[in-house]
Amino acid sequence: MRLTRPGTDGPLPPTLPMGAADLAYRRAVRGGALPLPVVFVFDGPAPALDTVRARVAERAPHVPAANYRPSREGKVFRRVDRIAVERHVREVRLTGDADCTATGRLLLSRPMSVADGPLWEVWLVHGAGGGHALCYRTDHRLQDGMGAVYAARALLDDDPASGPPAQALARPAPRGVAGVLGDVLRSLGRPVAKPGFDGPAGPGLRVCHATTPLARLRAAGRVQGGSVNDVYLTALSHAVRTWHLKATGETHPPLPVAVPMSVRAPGEEYAPGNRIALAHVVLPCDEAVPQRAFRRVRQSTERLREGRRRDSFRLLLAATPRPIGARLGVRLVTGTVVAAPVSRVDVGPPLVHRGAASRWSAAYTGTAAGIRCMVTLTSQQDTACLTVVHDETLASAEELPDLWLAALLELERS
Repeated sequence: MRLTRPGTDGPLPPTLPMGAADLAYRRAVRGGALPLPVVFVFDGPAPALDTVRARVAERAPHVPAANYRPSREGKVFRRVDRIAVERHVREVRLTGDADCTATGRLLLSRPMSVADGPLWEVWLVHGAGGGHALCYRTDHRLQDGMGAVYAARALLDDDPASGPPAQALARPAPRGVAGVLGDVLRSLGRPVAKPGFDGPAGPGLRVCHATTPLARLRAAGRVQGGSVNDVYLTALSHAVRTWHLKATGETHPPLPVAVPMSVRAPGEEYAPGNRIALAHVVLPCDEAVPQRAFRRVRQSTERLREGRRRDSFRLLLAATPRPIGARLGVRLVTGTVVAAPVSRVDVGPPLVHRGAASRWSAAYTGTAAGIRCMVTLTSQQDTACLTVVHDETLASAEELPDLWLAALLELERS
């Protein structure tokens, strides 16, 4: 258990092996970094930088993931015994950033300034209207989205244990194993046409958000007989349909996307490494009627749940040699196979820092391997935030969050 729960039974080991998923991210970015920020947005005056640094300096040595970085040869995580907090905790003023889009661009574009320290940073961002944000940024080679959420709370929250529960593991099902193998085989076949998203990637990324009460998605799911995730994916499918139809006058064909799922088990909350499973889902962008689109999405997600797809993927990845697993992992999320990773992250209750509670949260990452867009729905207690990260050459993609809200409204009315 020591390798999956470092520090729970003694000192942190000097090295930990990188898993297949970690090596896949390294392979996708060709040894570079892939930023993964978690942003918590607050109203009211910001705390002093020195007080943020003091809390992080006190807590970081006790957070296992905050003490490692990928080795230069890219095979293990290597422990770093000294954390220079002045390098890791930084401050910036973006007083014109009312919607956190400039914050997103900064977090995805600026290189980490941690020298040879662990690969994470905390940013205190002074925003518009006197508000502020506390941002935790890591490297996707080191942590997945839920791992980053746990680390952010451990470093910043008044109650570090207030986050969401880890994912309980279950026994894989034969149907799920067959589904994983089917995804792998399809990924090795001919490229699928994705006219709204195909094309060469540009040099920069843009970030856009839309927030709405989470109760809207819950209510729509109850009415339609599905889950919040079904509503999220159906509205995204309809948003892409509207976006592409507006731009080209043509209906977009069904859109394959990759759905990451956490397999971070209890006791692994603060461990370095990526603990995720992947599944392919086809969004029915060709369907004009929201109810029919919802039924098609629900059928897909029911197959994932009934087949225990996340546990099946975890089992097969553990049984596969790491280099092969890394190659397959990249292939499953490459631009020739899927249009985008489409994830959902639940951060739990608001992050509370020095008595102030965050208003909404967003978790997202950069893109690699020919992917020109990624989408995340981040849930913080009663608020849902849709985030779209897109290549700057992907024309009018900044419209997708508003189109998603419009699609949600149409689904509610249907």
